[in-house]
Amino acid sequence: MDRRNFLKTCGLTSASLLIGSDAFANPFSEWKRTPQIKPIMGSWFEFTHGYAPEGKYWNSVLPQFTEAQWKAKVWEISETGMQYLVLMAVANAGKTFYPSKLQPQYDYACSDPLEAILSAADECGIKFFVSNDFWGNWEDGNKLMTDSDVLKLRETAMEEIAEKYSHHKSFYGWYYPNESGLWNTIDETTINYVNRCNKVAKELTPHSVNLIAPYGTKSIRLDDNYVRQLEKLDVDIIAYQDEIGVKKTKVGYAGKYYEGLYKAHAKAGRARLWADMEIFEFEYDVYKSALVPADFNRILKQMEDISPFVENILVYQYMGIMNKPGSSAFVGHPGSTKLYTDYMNWLKAQE
Repeated sequence: MDRRNFLKTCGLTSASLLIGSDAFANPFSEWKRTPQIKPIMGSWFEFTHGYAPEGKYWNSVLPQFTEAQWKAKVWEISETGMQYLVLMAVANAGKTFYPSKLQPQYDYACSDPLEAILSAADECGIKFFVSNDFWGNWEDGNKLMTDSDVLKLRETAMEEIAEKYSHHKSFYGWYYPNESGLWNTIDETTINYVNRCNKVAKELTPHSVNLIAPYGTKSIRLDDNYVRQLEKLDVDIIAYQDEIGVKKTKVGYAGKYYEGLYKAHAKAGRARLWADMEIFEFEYDVYKSALVPADFNRILKQMEDISPFVENILVYQYMGIMNKPGSSAFVGHPGSTKLYTDYMNWLKAQE
């Protein structure tokens, strides 16, 4: 079961891309310089949200994005100082988001959104982790990790994607989006899936830096067995989900989990430790309604809690949850501009 199933069940120079001189004219006085808190360094990025009720505020808009708007969104994100983007999926529900010989393509206004975002990332210096899935039903993560036919399709797709897009300097690495929950430890299915994906990734793109983002963080038993399983897992970066947005963890508690993970990773000597921090809440019922922006005071506490133990903080996610005021590529909840402004005012106070 991956995050998508988890949430459901358990070079442009347009003036609109530039930060205007008055964008931070009235920063909120409460945002003080807090050097112990790490800034947000990246975000997940998607062409559609797999579970429609959660993507209520952006799923109907993204298919209408032009090439210029996809590029504008990448530039907009780069203006926040974020350096990494993690592409959720290159395919979904039997269709692809790029021209492929393997499945039919979604009918989007932009003929190749993947090319558009990588081209923009080349220009502004963003590094992309490019997904290698979903080549089947995203809700059945176990099948996607174990089915031999899906495995062959995924690896063929990785070859196709590498051939078409790995020349981009922004193609930093791969993201393997299918993970089972870390109940007590890392299960063998996850280890086999990740290690097979990483073997293919390194053969196709030898210098790639590759990432996973498992959930179940609070349920991990950080004992010697976990360290042994971690030693077996062949991946460069693990960005554990803090699970605040899905209310599996309370604000102020996540830090103790990351402290334990920090010690386990140091002992294992494997995988850089990052955070996948949730900046959303649910509009109504948890798991049954739209994702909407969380209050920045909550998010700042999350950042403070996690910062001492992780190398970088990534968020789920900028798309739909944050928007620069006046964005030419606006997509998402109306409150997304306030979250953007609050975060940028805090960031400016750190200078």
